[in-house]
This record gives sequence, C-alpha cells and structure tokens, in this order.
Amino acid sequence: MFRANTIYEGEYLLGTSIARPLIAKRQIEIARQTGADAVSHGATGKGNDQVRFELGYYALEPNIKVIAPWREWDLLSREKLLAYAEKHGIPIEMKHKQGGSPYSMDANLLHISFEGRHLEDPAAEAEESMWRWTVSPEAAPDAAEYVDLAFEHGDLVSINGTAMAPHELLAKLNELGGKHGIGRLDLVENRYVGMKSRGCYETPGGTILLRAHRAIESVTLDREVAHLKDDLMPRYASLIYTGYWWSPERRALQALIDHTQHAVNGWVRIKLYKGNVTVVSRDSKTDTLFDPTIATFEDDAGAYDQKDAAGFIKLNALRMRIAENARRKRS
Repeated sequence: MFRANTIYEGEYLLGTSIARPLIAKRQIEIARQTGADAVSHGATGKGNDQVRFELGYYALEPNIKVIAPWREWDLLSREKLLAYAEKHGIPIEMKHKQGGSPYSMDANLLHISFEGRHLEDPAAEAEESMWRWTVSPEAAPDAAEYVDLAFEHGDLVSINGTAMAPHELLAKLNELGGKHGIGRLDLVENRYVGMKSRGCYETPGGTILLRAHRAIESVTLDREVAHLKDDLMPRYASLIYTGYWWSPERRALQALIDHTQHAVNGWVRIKLYKGNVTVVSRDSKTDTLFDPTIATFEDDAGAYDQKDAAGFIKLNALRMRIAENARRKRS
C-alpha cells in the first residue's frame, strides 16, 4: 500500500481499511482449520467495516455464513453494548472519564482511530486527552531530530543504518513520530454506505513513511511512471477504503505498482520537528535519474542544448495557436 503512496480523499492513510482484509483472511483460515461454517464481526450496520469484512469473507470463502450482531441482535447503540457486557460480565476497557460509552477506537500497528462521542459534532474540537500515541506539537521537543531511512525496491529496510523486520521498522517510526507530535488527523470522510463521518486518526509512522517514500521516488522514478502512479492512486485508495482488497482490479493495479518499485532504491534524510516531517536530502547510488550535469544552472559543457527548447515549446503550443487563429477568423 505504501508503495503506491496511498491516501484516501487527500488525507487518510487507511490504517483501519487495510487491516480489515487481513483480519478477514485470518478468520477464514481459522474457520477452515476448525471446520466452522460461519464467521462473525462486531462492525455496525452503518459503517464501512461490515463491507470490508464481508467482501473479504466472500472473496476467500464464497459460501461462508456471516453473523453480524449489530445488524441481527437488539444492539443498536454503544450504550446497549455496554449494558450487555455488564450484564454478562464482559470487561470493557477505556470507558470515558465522564461516563458513558468510550470512543469507538481501532488500534493496530499502523494507526489508532477515534469516532463517536462529541466527535459526532464536526464543529467540536477533539479533546487533547483523547490522543494516545502522539504528544501535541506544542509539547513536542524544541530540538529537531534527523532520521535516515533506507529503501530497497520501494520498501523501507533500515532506520539510521539499523536493519529491522517490517513490523519493527513501523513500530520505531511510530515511536519517533509520536515523540515529535507527528501524524494527527481530524477528518470528515465519505463512507461507502453513503453518509459523512468524522474520525480522528494518529498515524505517526505512516506519515513519516509516506513522505520519505515519495522522496526516494522523486529521484528514481521516470516522470511519466510517477505521474501514472499519481493518476491511479485515488482509484487504488478507493478500492482499499471500500473493501475490495481481494478484487481482481486491485490485484491488477498491484502488479503495476510493484513493477514500478524495482528501481526505488536509496536513502532519505528527514527532519522531525513539532508535528512536521521535512525531507532534507535524498539519493540513490544505483538508480538515481537526477543528473547534475544537465540540471545545473552553471556551465554544463554542452550536456544540454538550450536552443532545443524553442522547438519543443512551439510544437507543444501548436494546438493552442491553431485554436486561437481559428477563433480570430470566426470573429
């Protein structure tokens, strides 16, 4: 997903969306191992997750039965869920300090999300006490921190020269980003089922990774390949957001995206400071397409003939010149 620089509606890093097909896959694996004929999920009948889970179930096991208590039982609110849990001795963590149901929260290695309570009023500011992974930018360290990230074939492989497993790399980025107040998002998004919904997200590691990945692509990807990826990314993001991870169209796009990453090798240095991620340098010893002898503002010793630009511009202007001349003849 990060190979595609994926964001939904310009901001959301899809931390919940990408988790659902993975959970669905594991549920189906366990159902097969145990001989179960049904799987269940706790998603509401109003949200995206019911779609994401069930599209995954049916794509992997077409005849599986789905049990969805929110839609089938008399549990139509979080307060009813709390009462049911209390009656049956089911412990509930993270009750809100002011009483009542907690935020609707989803945490995984990539992010933590918050919905519900006063967030249902888009005019209300989120409580500072709600955030769990990040300090506020105002409370972040007064000194910037520089971090070196290395990539191979589009994937992060090391931080500050230390190679780690993928989950360890993301956990380390979460730690670094959280320390510097990076990755908070307050978003009103368009749910697949038709309504608008407000959610708050903390994605410190993912925010850093996205910025760094785009930076290494900037020196290693061909212009048209990079632009093609940017053209396709919203479609790819929408497929993940709406639950079509296991669809043939997502798999087809993935093949193209993965192919573009073969030459995405190199390093990026970023600066973390009070909620900001700034790329300060980047390079690839093996695959850079940046040629300083051509790009220089100084004497390039004939590497680039600037006179060639005149014909290039005239040819690209031809259709507009024809249209303007035609307009003048008509008027």
